[in-house]
Amino acid sequence: MPGISDLVFRAADPSDAEALALLVNSAYRGNSSRAGWTTEADLLGGQRTDVREISRLIEAENSRLLLAANATEIIGSVHIHRVDVTTAYLGMLVIKPVLQGKGLGSRLMQAAETWIRKEWDSRRAEMQVITLRAELIAYYERRGYRRTGEMRPFPSEPKFGLPKVDNLQFAVLEKWLD
Repeated sequence: MPGISDLVFRAADPSDAEALALLVNSAYRGNSSRAGWTTEADLLGGQRTDVREISRLIEAENSRLLLAANATEIIGSVHIHRVDVTTAYLGMLVIKPVLQGKGLGSRLMQAAETWIRKEWDSRRAEMQVITLRAELIAYYERRGYRRTGEMRPFPSEPKFGLPKVDNLQFAVLEKWLD
């Protein structure tokens, strides 16, 4: 498939903020997200992010938005944040919905884990996943992540989404990096 073999992984810069907000929202919410398997459209309404939040993540210290891009467009991104000397948080992993299921998410996760180890010398990656997303938790478990047993509440602020179901919460997953 054109555009998949020539991917470049790079850190986002401020000029990428608008395209990234569109990509993230298209992968998580609304009808466009249903073209892929990672949709949250049945669990949450509203937008997932906006240009302001993406810009803040790009500019923040100890934070990177890594992109997967081909010659014409950004097709994926992941946010990583250095929590402390040992741990980095990995979240907001997205691949353009029509390109999901082709191994691109795994490649982007590997690029993020390599960045975490090489640039920050962190040995542990942590993420949180909505507990109702059993298929997504299984996906991460196949890539070496394990449940820690810790649960975190879903934020109640509308900016994170409008719940369509009750009892949303996060399971915390971790992976020790070689």
